[in-house]
Amino acid sequence: MLSPDNTKIVIRILDLFCGAGGAAEGYRQALEVLGIKYEIVGVDIAKQPRYPFTFVQGDALEYLALHGSEFDFIHASPPCQQYSACKNIPQNRTNTYPDLVVPVREALIRTGVPYVIENVVSAPLHTNIILCGTMFGLKVYRHRAFESSLMLFQPAHFKHTERIGGYRPGGKLPRKAPRDWEGYICVAGGNFTIAQARRAMGIDWMTKKEIAEAIPPAYTRWIGMQIFSTVERVK
Repeated sequence: MLSPDNTKIVIRILDLFCGAGGAAEGYRQALEVLGIKYEIVGVDIAKQPRYPFTFVQGDALEYLALHGSEFDFIHASPPCQQYSACKNIPQNRTNTYPDLVVPVREALIRTGVPYVIENVVSAPLHTNIILCGTMFGLKVYRHRAFESSLMLFQPAHFKHTERIGGYRPGGKLPRKAPRDWEGYICVAGGNFTIAQARRAMGIDWMTKKEIAEAIPPAYTRWIGMQIFSTVERVK
C-alpha cells in the first residue's frame, strides 16, 4: 500500500480484546519479515502492563465504533469462556460469561475494514481455518478457529500422537505436569509451570495467568504472512 507520493506508509492494526499481546506479536513478526512499517494499538477492558505495543484501556466495542475505520486491519479475540468446555467444570457452572462473537462480527462489518476474529473451535464463528500448535512445531495442541473477511489457508493438520503431560487417564481433570516435563502440555488453568508454557507457546514475556488466555504468536504470524504479503511497498 503506497501513499499518493509513492512513499512507504504505515499499516495500522487494531487488536481488540488484546490481552497481553500474543496475537499482536504474531502480526508484528509477519510485518517485520515482509519489511512493512506498522503501528499496533491494543484495546482491553483490563490493564495490560506487559502488552508490547500501544495500549488503550477501555471497552473494545466502544473503541471499535469510534475508531475502527481509522485502521487498515482489525483483529478481535472476544472472551471465549461462554463457548469453552471449561464452563461445564462444576466450579464454573454458576458463572455467567459474555457472548460477544456475533455483536463483534456485526460491528467489524460496519467498519468496512478487513478483519480476523479468533476464538475456540466451539464458538459461533464462520470459520475459515483452524490452527493447532503441531502445525508450527509447538508443544501444545491448542486448537483455535479464525474467521476472516479475507481468504485464509491453513497448514496440514496431522493426527495427534503425543501424550499431554499432566492429563489423567479417562478424561479426568488434569494434574500438574512434572516440573521436568518437556513434552506437550495443556496451557490452561494452573496445570503447568510458566517455564513450560513459555517454551510450548513461543512466548517469553507473559505471566502464568496471561499466557493461559493467549494464543501462540505463530498462529497470527501465519495469518499475517498471507494477509500482508500482497501489500505494495517501495524497495
